[in-house]
Amino acid sequence: MQKTGLLILSMTLLLVSCQSEKKEKEDIKIGTKKKEISVFETGKNIFNGKGKCYTCHKIDKKSIGPGVVEIMKIYKEKNGDLIAFLKQEADPIVDPETYAVMKTNFAIIKTFSEDELKALQEYMIKVSK
Repeated sequence: MQKTGLLILSMTLLLVSCQSEKKEKEDIKIGTKKKEISVFETGKNIFNGKGKCYTCHKIDKKSIGPGVVEIMKIYKEKNGDLIAFLKQEADPIVDPETYAVMKTNFAIIKTFSEDELKALQEYMIKVSK
């Protein structure tokens, strides 16, 4: 009788330990596939999110700052470098009177990587067409 009880206890422990080991190896991850987003979408996300550009710049009309269409038109006409401006390496060429207001946002813009700046520029180019 003691041997039977010991055998049952041993089998139970063996089954339990095997099941927990199986669960550890079976790590199921849902939603971990990384979706690659386009440069345009990245720029859009920056414009409408992290960069908060949308608060002052609308696409096709003036708000607090000039609209994206106007900005990109002037940058194209004057062969301006938008990224240099955003890095504060070039003077403003669109609506310089409102530059003082925008200066407060350069603290945010300084945190952008080169790729993020390029994505933002790509977004602005495409939505202005």
